[in-house]
Amino acid sequence: AEVEKNADGTWRVKGVGSKGLCEPKTVLEMGNSGTSTRLLMGLVSGYPITCSFTGDASLTKRPMQRIITPLSEMGASFEATDGDKLPLKVHGAQLSSITYDLPIASAQVKSAILLAGLNATGTTTVIESKPTRDHTETMLKGFGVTVETNGKNISIAGGQTLKGCHINVPADPSSAAFPVAAAILTEGSDITIPNVCTNPTRTGVYTALQHMGADIEFLNPRTEGGEPVADLRVRGTGPLNAITLDPALVPSMIDEFPIFAMVAANANGTSIMTDLGELRVKESDRLLMVAEGLKACGISLEMGEDSLTINSNGQAPPGLKEGGGSIKTALDHRIAMAFAILGGITSEPITIDDATPIATSFPGFIDLMNGLGYNIEDANG
Repeated sequence: AEVEKNADGTWRVKGVGSKGLCEPKTVLEMGNSGTSTRLLMGLVSGYPITCSFTGDASLTKRPMQRIITPLSEMGASFEATDGDKLPLKVHGAQLSSITYDLPIASAQVKSAILLAGLNATGTTTVIESKPTRDHTETMLKGFGVTVETNGKNISIAGGQTLKGCHINVPADPSSAAFPVAAAILTEGSDITIPNVCTNPTRTGVYTALQHMGADIEFLNPRTEGGEPVADLRVRGTGPLNAITLDPALVPSMIDEFPIFAMVAANANGTSIMTDLGELRVKESDRLLMVAEGLKACGISLEMGEDSLTINSNGQAPPGLKEGGGSIKTALDHRIAMAFAILGGITSEPITIDDATPIATSFPGFIDLMNGLGYNIEDANG
């Protein structure tokens, strides 16, 4: 494929058709992106080529069996590192369609199978027990592909042709959650974040925050590139109330859990969160990293195998005691950003051990937050 960036900031991609991708001459370096890895593994599985994938120290620890299993059933084969992790090779093939019942609620697995189904014979169906983000289905429809949804079943017929189109990418609701949380936690704040994707499979964190009493408005709702979009106005109106998080919201806010936990640590009462097992196989064991970090900042909590209970008096936590070291991020961008946001309201500074992973998803994070009044600086000068 030919890819170029234009002077006005737009990108132009000239594709090679649904059968035109060729075997890469080098290893595909995926950095820290599990989404890119799993979706590309699904896509290339339907081509008679071999692709090698690797990533950084964090990504190479993440499980790929959840992708390998369904794609192997379709006809692809794999050579993976012990534990079905990266580095690995995908040997593509002429795939056969399958009906696959997702054992976990995962949009990445669903999307990988649907992308593989583009070049499979017959109709591929994914069955999900809980709704997950549906950006892939929406995107494919935008490119002229027929994707049928019937209750919990999502189906795609193989052999369809994609057609080029114009895409206006809305702002990421996961990234927006960080300045949203900062505004909520800072009384007197009033900010507006434009053009945020409000796909209902992605807005669980905003629903949860509203249940806690957060003042979040969705202004000027509209559709951009097939996705619902709105401008978010957020005001800091004072202390929030703790909640028992509805487990049905978890799949739609799984990436926002670290920053949600920072807000819960400032709410009045006991917040209870369950069904969090998927957090343990993200860029890090996010459940453990959040719990350990909050404890270090003086928060009372109890962590279970897939649960977290946070006890708060509605006041900002003290932060790290002098000489208390730094928050361990385990090379996880969302852990780093979440504790950076918390540090803006604690009485003592919070230091994180490594901010470099933030660039994985939000390269302008520090400049944006400092522009809003935060004071995030390099501890090493």
